Amino acid sequence: MADGGGFFEELKRRHVWRVAIAYAVVAWLLVQVATQVFPFFNIPDWTVRLVVILIAIGFPIAVIFAWVYELTPEGIRRTAPADSPEARAAHDSRQIGRKLNAVIIGTLVLAVGLLGWRLLALRQAPAAVVAQTSARATDARSGTASSTGSSSPASAASVPGKSIAVLPFENLSADKDNEYFVAGMQDLILTKLADIGDLKVISRTSTLQYGSHPENLKTVGEQLRVATILEGSVQKQGNQVLVNVQLINARTESHIWAESYTRTLDNVFGVEGEVAGKIATALNAKLSPAQSAQLAEAPTTNKAAYDLFLRAEYQANKGLINYDTASYKAAIPLYQQAIQHDVNFALAYARLSYTESELAWFGGGGGNVKQLVQQARADAEQALQLQPDLATAHLAIGYSEYYGRGDYAAALQAFSTALKLKPNDAETLAAQGYVERREGRVDDAIASFRQAQALDPRNSALAYELGTTYQAASAYPEAEGAFQRALALDPDNRNAKAYYSNAILLSTGDIPRALAAVQGDDPQLKLQRVVLLTYQREFKTALALLDGIPDTPDNFPPALNGPKTEQQATLYRLMGDDVHARPLFAQSLPELRAQLKMLTGISRAFQWENIAYAEIALGQTATGLDSIAKSMKILGNAKDRLYGPQIVLFNAQLYAQARRPDLAVPLLSKALATSGIGIYYSPVLLWLDPYWDPIRHEPRFQALLRKYAKYQPAVIPAADSTAAIPPT
Repeated sequence: MADGGGFFEELKRRHVWRVAIAYAVVAWLLVQVATQVFPFFNIPDWTVRLVVILIAIGFPIAVIFAWVYELTPEGIRRTAPADSPEARAAHDSRQIGRKLNAVIIGTLVLAVGLLGWRLLALRQAPAAVVAQTSARATDARSGTASSTGSSSPASAASVPGKSIAVLPFENLSADKDNEYFVAGMQDLILTKLADIGDLKVISRTSTLQYGSHPENLKTVGEQLRVATILEGSVQKQGNQVLVNVQLINARTESHIWAESYTRTLDNVFGVEGEVAGKIATALNAKLSPAQSAQLAEAPTTNKAAYDLFLRAEYQANKGLINYDTASYKAAIPLYQQAIQHDVNFALAYARLSYTESELAWFGGGGGNVKQLVQQARADAEQALQLQPDLATAHLAIGYSEYYGRGDYAAALQAFSTALKLKPNDAETLAAQGYVERREGRVDDAIASFRQAQALDPRNSALAYELGTTYQAASAYPEAEGAFQRALALDPDNRNAKAYYSNAILLSTGDIPRALAAVQGDDPQLKLQRVVLLTYQREFKTALALLDGIPDTPDNFPPALNGPKTEQQATLYRLMGDDVHARPLFAQSLPELRAQLKMLTGISRAFQWENIAYAEIALGQTATGLDSIAKSMKILGNAKDRLYGPQIVLFNAQLYAQARRPDLAVPLLSKALATSGIGIYYSPVLLWLDPYWDPIRHEPRFQALLRKYAKYQPAVIPAADSTAAIPPT
């Protein structure tokens, strides 16, 4: 074997070439199987690396083995020299070659099949299908698979290819208290995906109900109108974290991509960006340089701050689902502690500000609303200073302008900036709708809510907000439909129940039917029944129900409806029981005045009305009229087309209680003619509302009844409380 040609001939005779090729092809196939299958069984990603290393080590061993030994009909034997009698008498080498050729060809067929399957999955995922515009038009007419999450086979045609839903991650930790960490990882990945403008990303609210492993992913994809679904699991044990994710084609339920991430709590930061980047690549989503930078940027690299932030998010998200002030209050100190560990944690500042604004909006949970509003503003500004391109910071600024200052133009500007930075954020689109509704731009608000629903189709709260927007425009059939869809998504949505009941009342005056819609033990539902029983003039029944409702800040927040004592006093007064009414009105006045100091904006106008009513009921008519004037002055400086008409209406009722029809009727006429009044009031109530009883027989009020005669309800409870309301 001195010459090169002889050496290569010897390699050929000993089948070394064929063995090397067969080994390489089989090795490639094994690597593909390992990378695709191991993650589904939660096998750590280091095992894939081990497979590759072992295959690499085995290659020279296989080549040496092929040189030294040969496979014969008698078994494995040492290869004889080419010119030896044993070699000449050996079996026909072509037979062995054909066997090796068969192995190579068979393996190549399997490899090509696997490669073709992966390419087909990748092609199917980003392929957008036609008729999206047609489906949206159908939704607008029929109300909507996108609102309810229902779907038909035809709806698959409207699914954009670059769309994804992230299902709740499974908690594989032995300690189930790590649920906050698992939920937090899902949220962070979801947030990073929403930063990618080329992707349609479904919000977390719509995916919660499916759990980690829904039975039929195809149905989930149809209901959420997405092409792909991300499943995942998180296992946290001590300082170790294992995150498994897999991207699935929703239509075929085939796997597109999967990966495992083994980290410690010291280096888990940034996993969410890695996952989002891999998904963007798999779906051929375009990333701007700024978006690429955002994906790579971790919100914090401080282990303690990261953990506290995830705990805070867990509480804040619970508060958002149920408007639960206790959860909001639990989240705030956790955000603050996270910031103490990392003073440059911009996202924590932004989320803290948002939570403070939400808590302030829902009455403060017994805290000082004015202080909450001021702190929310300071935290939002700090977030923006630390990270000017953080969409969540602009969202926080917007809520600070909206809730805290009542500056709707500034709020919309902030929300617009947030949407430019994060186009696929349902929460910001909904916030935009809230402000547009306040400005009286009902059509724009409906459009914003529908855009939000496209990204969060199974969010009951969004369906409810759409219903209240229709109701503000006195479009009661559309409002009832939206509330019914909200309740189909979440039968326990108390806000949808209360407003559905209100829509029935305002459109028909059918009190029994309205009462049937708000049965249940929830305090908010009971309060709605108190209102309906008052219209039905069952004052004693209403009072008994009211007495049983716990007197908490959540049940009786400051401003809108007054404290429990004043509401009890009102029912006694309507019954003509001034003996019980007056002490309760007197008791409520100091509480009302103390609360006034903690309120801001238009809430102060409502509070002055509550003060005025107590003063009028106590015979302090001149002082009460002065308080009404203060309420109207605040309203004059506000631009609220949603609450504004309600304040005008309430003040008209106060003038009626003061037996001043000359002031009450013109103000009532103005309120009924104002856009936005429909969310709380309609002409139907002119016949049902006992607050008008002191002026019911006045000529000016009777003229108003004739004007709105077509709204007269079929059944009118006996107006027997006219004489019972004591004169002031």
